[in-house]
Amino acid sequence: MSDESMNSLEDLLDQHDYDMPSEGDIRMGVIVANTPQGLIIDLGLKRDGIVPQSDLAKLEPGERDALKVNDEVPVYVVQTEDPEALVVSIHLARLNQDWSEAEALMASGQIIEGEVIGYNKGGVIVPYGRIRGFVPISHLSDVTPGMGERRRQQRLARLRGETIGVKIIEVDRQRHRLVMSQREAQKEWEEKKRGELMEILQPGEIRTGRISGMRDFGAFVDLGGADGLVHISELSWHRIDHPREVVKLGDEVQVIVLGVDQETGRISLSRKKLLPNPWDTVAQRYVQNQLVEGKITRILDYGAFAEIEPGVEGLLHISQLSRNPVEDPRAVVKEGEVHLLRVVSIDQKRQRIGLSLKAVTSTEQIEWMAQKELAEALRREEEEAVEASRGSAHHVEEATSAVPEAVDTAADGTTTAEEVAVETVSEIAGVVVDNGEETAGNVAETADDAVESAADAIESIDEVASSATDSAEEAVEAVVEDFSDSAGDAVEAATQDKS
Repeated sequence: MSDESMNSLEDLLDQHDYDMPSEGDIRMGVIVANTPQGLIIDLGLKRDGIVPQSDLAKLEPGERDALKVNDEVPVYVVQTEDPEALVVSIHLARLNQDWSEAEALMASGQIIEGEVIGYNKGGVIVPYGRIRGFVPISHLSDVTPGMGERRRQQRLARLRGETIGVKIIEVDRQRHRLVMSQREAQKEWEEKKRGELMEILQPGEIRTGRISGMRDFGAFVDLGGADGLVHISELSWHRIDHPREVVKLGDEVQVIVLGVDQETGRISLSRKKLLPNPWDTVAQRYVQNQLVEGKITRILDYGAFAEIEPGVEGLLHISQLSRNPVEDPRAVVKEGEVHLLRVVSIDQKRQRIGLSLKAVTSTEQIEWMAQKELAEALRREEEEAVEASRGSAHHVEEATSAVPEAVDTAADGTTTAEEVAVETVSEIAGVVVDNGEETAGNVAETADDAVESAADAIESIDEVASSATDSAEEAVEAVVEDFSDSAGDAVEAATQDKS
């Protein structure tokens, strides 16, 4: 071959790359340089590729920092027209990889975990890689069709930040649509999480969970994949009849693992073992011969048990029930009754306290009963006073809200603002008198003060009403404020006198 022919062939080779890529292709390349314009990528062609800084900015900071010279990376061919270099994208290559993996996951039906990062009326957003996946509300396990709109939105808001298991059910690259379903993944997801949790749970381990269910015999706690049972006896140190007395659905609680049965899949938990044991300090609160109140909780043939504080029960032996011989404790005490008792013995180590009913003198019994009756009478009076105050406050609020309208009426010339204020305050005073009974005199005096204050303030309204509506509105606000304060004093005085 002549020298001229050889030169012509080399010219042709210089003009064309072998295996010239097209836009949209994904190629593997090696990072050869990091320049202010971007990364230079060796693609094994006559032309290098360049990843612009604008593309690198779309990567997470950690991803950008991890890119080093001599690293091999996949790139997406964006533009081939530049004769000097191909414009390529690392971000689009990785996004394309996420779409390919999503398609494979949809085909296999494999469950994936995802964090809920947002929500709208239609469902929640769960990202997969760089793709924003969407779980429609009809595919969420915690949302039911008959649920009200407000409650539905509360459930969606509660899911934000939680990790859920989903299956990919639709992939559409052209429409940038990735749809997932929690419902289709729920059963498999629960079995998977339960198996994982059962393998790592150990007795003595402390876990945080949420109350997921309650029965008469105890409460179930969701530990994040598996439910464990806290028996009713392990919920609290004091005796309870139902778990709802100490916990409610959705409560976050700390529990300690008592046991894990791999064969039956049962997890036993305790809540009370993480709570202070009242018996540890019982000797600091009780001494021998001390008088205490006790509620009868159990009656047996040899005596009765009385709770003297939550979690601390003492034995009222049959010999301590009465000065006279007793054959059946039920003839002296009944379950639920409260009695004045005397402490006769304390054994903190064995968690036992001995109590006596017969050791309480008649004088002590009479004084105790009188104090209880007085306390009950005061409680009833306090409840009545509170109810009366609520009623009076309601009338004050109604009357106060009526003042602006009354002033508007006065401005129309149908009546004077002073007459309206006097009439309104008088109505309030009448209500308070009815509630306060014998305090009418005090209420009347306070009401008179309120009338005078309101009248003084209203005079300024009459003076400015004809010249400027704005000035009148400012005066109205002054009247309302004075009026509310004065009326409030009247209500307070009436309440104190009644108490």
